[in-house]
Amino acid sequence: MHLHYNAYGSESLPVLIILHGLLGSSDNWHSIAQRLSEHFHTFALDARNHGRSPHSDHFNYQVMAEDVAEFMTQHRISSASLMGHSMGGKTAALTALLHPELVDKLIVVDIAPRSYKAHHDQVFNVLTSLDLNAFEYRKDIDAALALKIPDAPVRHFLMKNLTRDESGGFRWKMNLEVIEKNYVRINEELPRDHQFHGPTLFIRGSKSGYIQMDDLPVISQLFPKAELVTVKNASHWIHVDAPEELTHIMLDFLSF
Repeated sequence: MHLHYNAYGSESLPVLIILHGLLGSSDNWHSIAQRLSEHFHTFALDARNHGRSPHSDHFNYQVMAEDVAEFMTQHRISSASLMGHSMGGKTAALTALLHPELVDKLIVVDIAPRSYKAHHDQVFNVLTSLDLNAFEYRKDIDAALALKIPDAPVRHFLMKNLTRDESGGFRWKMNLEVIEKNYVRINEELPRDHQFHGPTLFIRGSKSGYIQMDDLPVISQLFPKAELVTVKNASHWIHVDAPEELTHIMLDFLSF
């Protein structure tokens, strides 16, 4: 697996690897990666089956964690700090649990290592039922999505996955079929037979329910040095709601 990535900053700086969430891509973190590049040689990765990375029938946290370790080997990165949001947060966390020697510091944004109930089924149903061949313009796809997904920011996030094929028609960059088929695996809890003893920061949004106080015992079990910071007035999409505050929190933690 050779993951697509965007690199920022000088190669002389410490390495930071950024992992995006479900149905996202490295582009979602471009602005924050640019800010962090003054202090870190930053790599924003596309997960397998996402963005411009290769597609694969295998899609779960185990293979995605190994993808990160393999990426580091391919780029001769002996160790790095990892930051992941949502699905990327679980991937970063499992990478640290399985390969602690590779991880300097760990930041997990708005996700806990527990299992979650499926709540993206409607999104998958809408996306898979959309006949992209019937559309000539992006605005028409947006209008069609709006019938079932009235939240404009969510639609625009999903439409970042659109691209044109060789004939000029639209297609999804992500491997939608495989992602939907393995969606249950993305909601699974992480294994509890390893620990990461390095510095760890969990960041949650005050308006998000992804990290509850009930999650703290398991977080502490797997990550004994974990700290928790709450960003006020932020939803699950902390990097959208409070990019400056999130960047400041990350820099404070990573630079200490």
